[in-house]
Amino acid sequence: MITLHEEIVVPRSVEQCFRYVADFRNAKEWDATATHAQKITDGPVRLGSQFDLTCAVGPGSLRLVYEIEEYQPWHSVVLRGRGRYFDVKDTIVFSERNGGTHIDYTAEFEYRPGLEKIAHRFEAPMRSMGADSLAGLKAALEDNNPNPGTSSDSLRADNWVLPGVAMFSRWGYTRGAKRWKPVSRLMDGVHVVLTGASSGLGLATSIALAEAGAKLTLVIRNPDGIVPLKNHIAAETGRTDITVELADLALMSDVNALTQRLIERDEPIDVLINNAGALFNERLLTDEGLERSFALLLLSPWQLTRGLKPLLANHSTPSRIINVISGGMYTQRLSLKHLIMDEQSYDGPQAYARAKRGLTVLTELWADAWRDDNIVVNAMHPGWADTPGVKSALPTFRRVTQKILRNEQEGADTIIWLARATEADKVTGKLFLDREIRSPYLLKKTIERASEREGLEAFLSETLESVSN
Repeated sequence: MITLHEEIVVPRSVEQCFRYVADFRNAKEWDATATHAQKITDGPVRLGSQFDLTCAVGPGSLRLVYEIEEYQPWHSVVLRGRGRYFDVKDTIVFSERNGGTHIDYTAEFEYRPGLEKIAHRFEAPMRSMGADSLAGLKAALEDNNPNPGTSSDSLRADNWVLPGVAMFSRWGYTRGAKRWKPVSRLMDGVHVVLTGASSGLGLATSIALAEAGAKLTLVIRNPDGIVPLKNHIAAETGRTDITVELADLALMSDVNALTQRLIERDEPIDVLINNAGALFNERLLTDEGLERSFALLLLSPWQLTRGLKPLLANHSTPSRIINVISGGMYTQRLSLKHLIMDEQSYDGPQAYARAKRGLTVLTELWADAWRDDNIVVNAMHPGWADTPGVKSALPTFRRVTQKILRNEQEGADTIIWLARATEADKVTGKLFLDREIRSPYLLKKTIERASEREGLEAFLSETLESVSN
């Protein structure tokens, strides 16, 4: 048997440290060897939870399946990992020290019969990796990550269309993840309003933020979805305190009613995520006479965000607005004349892309206008994700690209990071893909004229007035 023992002290509460470490999915953020980690049992992290870890070993890899054998919040957790060559028992004890937390970590490796004689050869490198892992855990819990930026290869890719587009795939996600910094910040008491929460990226984001402790107000359209949504989140996270609001966000009357309800609650909003959306292949008008792609994807987030600004402004720390856009935006240029497509020219993907281009421009306009209100506004692109919307609206695209599509959790990752990461409120007015700042333009011909940019909000205001009248 080989026993490794390390101790660290970090300036975080015992509860926060326990919650981060006990969720062994986070091991890939700090363990020196872990390259992949996921929870393979349902429900919140608790006694009996299992995790599948892949660790790099020389030129190869080793799979370990961990199970929580002892779970004593906020004092200790014991996990046993079983692998091909050895079993390992990790005992982690947390205690308060000097206003922070002392973490005592012991790992006991027991090799399979026949391997004990050569185990000593691995003892020195294993001790080195153990020390590196605890140094990584210390850095993760200290949470002093650099401000967001752009890697040199991403800058190069954005200068060429095909490399830039290739990063929308699962390969782009995997590539980006190799350089990500840990996200250990919890969100207890942080009020998040998220639209489009019933499926796809919105549902994946809801679950992740609920696990992080956020106070969630989820906006969905279908009243029949309330109970299933709450039950699903409760089953995954143990959280039963989720608020659900009903609104058809393609209708400005519903947007205004939702805004009024939230204003009357008078609860400050720390994070607003404009995620609701759909791609409509058929042109239809809403009951208010608006083309529904334009209404849902652009006019609605513009009206909702402006209406909720009093609940977002002037917090002690920056509040965050996250606008979810789409890669289709890169093909379109903002043109107020063509923003609302008529019957003859209507094309569903183009209408979607034009609205998302408008939302990207709004992101930049709001960031400049609301900087003094302590509001950070950023947009994110999820890449090509295999969501219910893609399945229903773009079946041919999905069939051709299915092998390289991201799953919903991968697509939602940057939304979650923008909402949760400490460093994500250090920049404003940017577009993110895989936690990096990216250019909003891959083609020069899609850069809008200054007059179009400056006239966008007036155009939206005039359109809204036509509905009111």
